[in-house]
Amino acid sequence: MRRCLGTAALLLLCTVLVTASGCGTPGFAKRSKLILASTTSAEDSGVLNEFVKRFEKAYPYDVKAVAVGSGAALFMGRNGDADVMLTHEPKAEKEFMDTGSGESVDKVMHNDFIIVGPASDPAGIKGMTDAAAAGRKIVEARAPFVSRADASGTNAMEMSVWERAGVRPAADRYTETGQGMAQTLRIADQKKAYALTDRATFIVLGDSVSLEKLVEGDRSLVNQYCVTVVNPARFGRINHAGAVAFRDFLLAEGTQNMIAGFGWDQYHERLFYPDH
Repeated sequence: MRRCLGTAALLLLCTVLVTASGCGTPGFAKRSKLILASTTSAEDSGVLNEFVKRFEKAYPYDVKAVAVGSGAALFMGRNGDADVMLTHEPKAEKEFMDTGSGESVDKVMHNDFIIVGPASDPAGIKGMTDAAAAGRKIVEARAPFVSRADASGTNAMEMSVWERAGVRPAADRYTETGQGMAQTLRIADQKKAYALTDRATFIVLGDSVSLEKLVEGDRSLVNQYCVTVVNPARFGRINHAGAVAFRDFLLAEGTQNMIAGFGWDQYHERLFYPDH
């Protein structure tokens, strides 16, 4: 009888401990929600999901990740609707900090933007390393171009290319999708059009599109990802502790090492380069 009671008591104790630890996560008595606003390119490449999975395993937070354009992600932070942002729009990030909406902004990782297009390459830009010069040739050839047109970091970089080129595609040769990177590339593939894309999303899509890398190596096309913590003095309701924890997690050696090798086993190409 004593042995049976001891076993029952032990089972009860284990049940109580598991319940108290937050749905079976050892060591965490309570989990709180963290709202992370990020980019569709981070989502489409798969790295966003990997960040969330690793962070939730190591910290007492349940992450709600919202993948939108960088502009929309920062807008969420400006309204106090996100606790922390992972974006790639340096100008908008600076404005966010200058207005006092952010507490901190830190570089996390980078890759680059490239121009892709159909194998037929009607503008003859393959092998070029000057994106602005390639843009002028696309316009001169009246070749079709597909744009995200969504206030994302990618869209901001595309606009800077047209500004440097001093030209823009005619309206009837320019398609605005208002969608994320992966879907925009699929539309460009269907239309046999050119597009500007981050390298990681293009690599991950692989053979699902027939587009080819045509212009790469332009040093002005660096794609810098930063993590921004919302200012708690401005928005008292945000999960500041969680935001700081997520920032520190991204900058930690273990996460930076993961970034360095992310996707290599599957694609045999570097998708991202760590900044620390």
